[in-house]
Amino acid sequence: MARRNSGHGDALEGSGRTYSGYHAVFEVLRRPIVAGTVYLSSSNKKARDIEALARSRGIAVQEVSSSELTRLGGEEARGAVFIGRVPPAGLPESLDEFLEAFDAETGLVVVLDGITDPHNLGAIIRSADQFEADLVITRERRAAGDTATLARTSAGAAAHVPRVTVANIAHSVERLQARGFWVYGAAAEGRALWEVELSGRAALVLGSEGEGVSRLVRERCDELVSIPAGGHVDSLNVSVAAGILMYEARRRQAK
Repeated sequence: MARRNSGHGDALEGSGRTYSGYHAVFEVLRRPIVAGTVYLSSSNKKARDIEALARSRGIAVQEVSSSELTRLGGEEARGAVFIGRVPPAGLPESLDEFLEAFDAETGLVVVLDGITDPHNLGAIIRSADQFEADLVITRERRAAGDTATLARTSAGAAAHVPRVTVANIAHSVERLQARGFWVYGAAAEGRALWEVELSGRAALVLGSEGEGVSRLVRERCDELVSIPAGGHVDSLNVSVAAGILMYEARRRQAK
């Protein structure tokens, strides 16, 4: 697998971004560039390792009451909140920047065509981190964005996975194809997963929870792929399907 570069230079987002929850805060504190304040519940002993990491990085730590912590970070706080500046979560500034720099023979890009539930988005990003996806592409409008729920659900992976947001998914698919990516759209009527190639440069397109991959995007995919399964419900949850597809793509690429 192609390993992603972790350098971010001195780029920082604006001050005041909030990360809630033990895992989200811990992962943020491991980033190369961090500036802000960690708020910990005085009654939560589990957060002591977060305190030690923050102090070792020279980051301010404040102990507050549980009610104040909830006020700062919402119900997801669960003992720890970070408010401050961090490097952009996605390494490239745009899809074009990613494509210009990407030179590996194999690659894995995950394209999300309108995922609206931040829990699903967080779970997909967590899988993208585990299977070392080179990029996750999300849609600007009518889609889940960066929230405290996303940070918590991804167990901190949102701080590491390269991501870009685009205005037009169909156009992005065409850009990927022009750079040698074979684009697979997840659809119930697609070819069975074990029958498709999934090697080389692969882009996996997953659609919204209710409607799936949109018509315009589906028409631009090189191939539609499905995950054969039994059971009594209509289909797999989109985050589960994404994890299966990413695993299989990486398994094929490792051969």
